[in-house]
Amino acid sequence: MDSTASRLAEVRGNITRVCKPARREPADVTLIAVSKTHGPEAIQPLIEAGQRVFGENRVQEAAGKWPDLRAEYPDIELHLIGQLQSNKADEAVALFDYIHSLDRPSLLKALAKAMDKAGRRVPCFVQVNIGDEDQKGGCALADLPGFLDRVRAADIPLAGLMCIPPADTEAAPFFALLAKLAADHGLTGLSMGMSGDYKTAVMLGATHVRVGTALFGGRP
Repeated sequence: MDSTASRLAEVRGNITRVCKPARREPADVTLIAVSKTHGPEAIQPLIEAGQRVFGENRVQEAAGKWPDLRAEYPDIELHLIGQLQSNKADEAVALFDYIHSLDRPSLLKALAKAMDKAGRRVPCFVQVNIGDEDQKGGCALADLPGFLDRVRAADIPLAGLMCIPPADTEAAPFFALLAKLAADHGLTGLSMGMSGDYKTAVMLGATHVRVGTALFGGRP
């Protein structure tokens, strides 16, 4: 418990420190504790230390552990940060409060249908393939304006843009590009930054940082 609380305090403290020179308010940065691969016994100490926003990569894994935890802590907010298959749209809409990986027309169609059926609108970040990588999910840069128009037309709440920069490269230019794209399209939400680069992301405008290892330690 002590080490979990101290890790949480360290990450929050880092966010607060970075916000000062960036002339930002720490309250404007949402820390998402990425709990993928971690069971309730690892999550519970973070909840007890005050963390209330969590992120999962897979619908199936989240469905196996969060309903019981949320029954005990109804103020928890759950974010889907991993790739989403269209056939899991119904489950995702039922389970999550935010979805960070809307990136293609087929998924847009499935989510709109699922939200209509469920009678709830789940805010979505559009994931951008910021490094133009063949193997990575995300909307292509050239397709972004048209895709954002389609999301708005489908009455899906647009939370902002999300990206995962190419591995083993300096993340700052990609974060800056995402911030510019968001501003160009009238969006304020920026889901960017993980354990290794969240301080850089906050400096460049991140509103949501997705931090796992720095909070939980190494994955089991």
